[in-house]
Amino acid sequence: MPTPKTQRAWVSLQRGHPSRSLSLKSDWPVAGELKKDDVLVRIQAAALNPVGYKMMRLLPNFMAGRPLVVEHDFAGVVEDGNDTEFKAGDPVFGFIHVFDNQKSRQGSLSEYAVVPAAAVALRPPTIDVANAAGIALAGLTAYQALFKDAGLEPGQKVFINGGSTAVGLFAIQIAKAHGMTVVASASSRNEGLVKEMGADEFIDYTKEPLHQYLASHPPEPKFHAIIDAFGLSDPSLYTHSPQYLAPQGVFVTTGPFPHSTTISEFFNAFLTIVATARPVWLGGVNRKYKLAAVMVDKADLNALSQLIAEGKLKGVVDSIYPIEDALKGYERLMTSRAAGKVVIKIDPSVQ
Repeated sequence: MPTPKTQRAWVSLQRGHPSRSLSLKSDWPVAGELKKDDVLVRIQAAALNPVGYKMMRLLPNFMAGRPLVVEHDFAGVVEDGNDTEFKAGDPVFGFIHVFDNQKSRQGSLSEYAVVPAAAVALRPPTIDVANAAGIALAGLTAYQALFKDAGLEPGQKVFINGGSTAVGLFAIQIAKAHGMTVVASASSRNEGLVKEMGADEFIDYTKEPLHQYLASHPPEPKFHAIIDAFGLSDPSLYTHSPQYLAPQGVFVTTGPFPHSTTISEFFNAFLTIVATARPVWLGGVNRKYKLAAVMVDKADLNALSQLIAEGKLKGVVDSIYPIEDALKGYERLMTSRAAGKVVIKIDPSVQ
């Protein structure tokens, strides 16, 4: 069957809440000629990410590149391998990097997307489409935070804040697969899930501020790294870290981004910027602070695929919505209560 020339796609037209920004188009064009090293993927399922709705709300049209198809994670089937390592019919998963999304206007909330082959990996038969759809972006963020940003090694000890977030759940699994000791935080309702993923110790962050708990219950030995998967705007976990983070340890965060539009959230974000910029000799924190920034890396993506094939990494799906109900999926994601990925089924025939 020939590839259609048009498709259904959720397109961001203006800045604002997803309900204001997005429109489901039925006549969005499917890319024609492919550039070298690109593949055309028929998307079966996509996953929503916080960066998606945050960019909708924050970036003006000229910075966001609108109109463009939104979202990044996907699982699907190769439609055109374009003389790459892939061939038509290969089951795959991957992601469209934010920069590629803005440049090409290709996104994963569509029936087809052009993706660099380096951002695509074969989907092992051990995982289904829905679970595979949400792995690439959050999984790579976790993998690169652990090994490239924090430089962790087997046998070391890591604290993962936001253990029930998508990045946190993958970070727990990846760290355990590499022989690390994992302490993770979440609310009590997600304790079972966090422990199921492999956490050796659980901390309920709702009982008292994490920096106070860790200071009064210092780990032995101290953590070799802290992975803040929640993206805290409050700098306290970092500013008090010498009490529980080893001298050469690294604090890696997916933030700091305000989680609401309140003055206190923006003030906390400002305090974090000040804390990370102040040199040690002026009272700054004597620990490294790094912002996780996911990069397209074929070797890292293949490493995730291998962990999946070995049964050491699995997707965690919070909920699944049909493509027509993507806005309901965003509402779920924006509650900050989703444990795992919110998945949008693009192809209704896929189980």
